[in-house]
Amino acid sequence: MNLSMPAELALGYKSAAQQARVVTQAWARDNLFCAGCSSVNLTPTREGSEANDFVCPRCTLRYELKSKSAPIGKKIRDAGFNAMIRTIREDHTPNLVVMHYEKPQWMVRNLVLVPHFAFPESAIEKCAPLSETHPRHGHILCNIVLEQIPNAAKIPIVFNGAISSPSKVREHFKQVSSLKELSAKERGWTLDVLRVVQSLGKKQFTNDDVYVFEKHLQQLHPDNRHVKDKIRQQLQVLRDAKLLIHVGNGTWRLP
Repeated sequence: MNLSMPAELALGYKSAAQQARVVTQAWARDNLFCAGCSSVNLTPTREGSEANDFVCPRCTLRYELKSKSAPIGKKIRDAGFNAMIRTIREDHTPNLVVMHYEKPQWMVRNLVLVPHFAFPESAIEKCAPLSETHPRHGHILCNIVLEQIPNAAKIPIVFNGAISSPSKVREHFKQVSSLKELSAKERGWTLDVLRVVQSLGKKQFTNDDVYVFEKHLQQLHPDNRHVKDKIRQQLQVLRDAKLLIHVGNGTWRLP
């Protein structure tokens, strides 16, 4: 992987947004690989394809690239709120690749992969409708709140300029891929409980540690009136997915 981007492509454009789009897309075409199989490249999709910039020519996994010249931060602006919620519920979300690049050097600094099965609805934040002066007046965009996605499902490809090998990225992807076997509806609960577990900052914890977040999880899932029972169930789901180890007597450990 070459972290230097083809800056010369920006010379033909005046708009900073157009420059960024052309340069980052060209870099991704030449450097990204599939996390789900052994393909060493991804194929660009037709320009204008909704939430779908690249596709794996071997396994057909889809990828969307979001790039910015500032640190990645807590949120990434995405397209329509309703469309994003629908893709999660229908299990059609592409893998998300988030890039942080540095200018004027046009160098990739950080690159994070969020697998397509790792988006809980709680990570999708509704924005205010676009203003009356906007050509798409009234349209509601959304933010992807990265903090709401479990750390285990944010796979570093480049971290502060250090490159992870494709084999390491694929192994990480494989470790969390058991989540895709869950239904999209059930997966939201599982991801939210996993995020709570990781927020504890403990290698080993108890049911009671997670019960502290009962009200928070109730707010995320208002239709459920038996949250503690659901928490225990989801801890077992995470155990079966090999993302938790059951020590015994309501005690759990992260692998």
